[in-house]
Amino acid sequence: MRNRHHLAASLLAALLVAAAAAPADAARIKDVASIRGVRSNQLVGYGIVVGLDGTGDDQQVYFTLRSVQLMLQRLGVPAAQKSVFDLRNLRLRNTAAVMVTANLPPFARAGSRIDVTVSALGNAKSLQGGTLLMTPLRGVDLKVYALAQGQLTTGGFGASGRTGSRVQKGHRNVARVPRGAIVEREVPSQFVHNKKIVIALRRPDFTTASRVVQVVNRAIGNGAARSSDPATVVVTVPDKDAADTVTLISKVETLVVTPDAPARVIINERTGTVVVGRDVQLSPVAIAHGNLTLEINERFRVSQPRAPSFSRTPGARTRVVPETTVKAREGSGQFRLVKRAASLSDVVKALNALGASPRDLVAIFQALEAAGALPAKLVVQ
Repeated sequence: MRNRHHLAASLLAALLVAAAAAPADAARIKDVASIRGVRSNQLVGYGIVVGLDGTGDDQQVYFTLRSVQLMLQRLGVPAAQKSVFDLRNLRLRNTAAVMVTANLPPFARAGSRIDVTVSALGNAKSLQGGTLLMTPLRGVDLKVYALAQGQLTTGGFGASGRTGSRVQKGHRNVARVPRGAIVEREVPSQFVHNKKIVIALRRPDFTTASRVVQVVNRAIGNGAARSSDPATVVVTVPDKDAADTVTLISKVETLVVTPDAPARVIINERTGTVVVGRDVQLSPVAIAHGNLTLEINERFRVSQPRAPSFSRTPGARTRVVPETTVKAREGSGQFRLVKRAASLSDVVKALNALGASPRDLVAIFQALEAAGALPAKLVVQ
């Protein structure tokens, strides 16, 4: 028992040392990059949803009526084969034309199931409670890779009364069919080319690529990894791992690296949102920012002539006259000295000392960048 407690204490100490040694912003290679050749493929198809409660397409959506007719003909329904079959006489409010989309994940095998998204194509009011009929899903090469069918789930609801009042929660013209498509055709995935594995960085960066090369070389051998550009790292498969590349890729993906990124300040002027990156710094600068508030009030005043003149003057009557008042207030804009801020916490403290609102910070950051006191990239959305 004593040995067991000693072993547990040793493991805990090792984990604490490893956690302390790893940088706080470190990440696994699989979180910042992907293996080239391992990717999903988009599928799309046109289908019909039935079983709606009178919320489907109306007569104006001609392609829905035509689709139903062709479907009935292929199923051998006798009425659909007659030449007197008039589409203008159909009332198919329980049917809707839809577009079906899905993502075919890598290494999906025939017979496996994937989720699909169903979106109304016509003027259907709701897809709630409908059932998607068998819909072929095609890839960019127009080949069928999956077949979708099943009960729709909208995640919302709606109800209306005879007087026009109604209540609605969520969006009811888009629905999902969890695991509603069966894969019929497999897409070959080749992630090893000429004994080489290519790691593609999601955010190309010279420093990050160099760090990935160093980490991989320390793990599987010097010279195994190299980088020719900031977006890709090429790993040569060692001879001892040529027969088990899956284990090699698993080992490479779990390696820890510290990604690097340029200092950025993201500004969204529409919402007044300001996001400051980790490496943003401020140079010493003096800032004066005053708030200008413009207030416009408009009210209506009743103008009525006096009683003697009101009775003797023809055409005299009471009038409603608008009265507008404009007030402008400007806050104090005293200079404040902002010292050099070398860390993110120092930047936050310096900006909070100004007492500016988020929308004021948008103008302040733009002025700091123009003055050269913000050595960071300013991204305005």
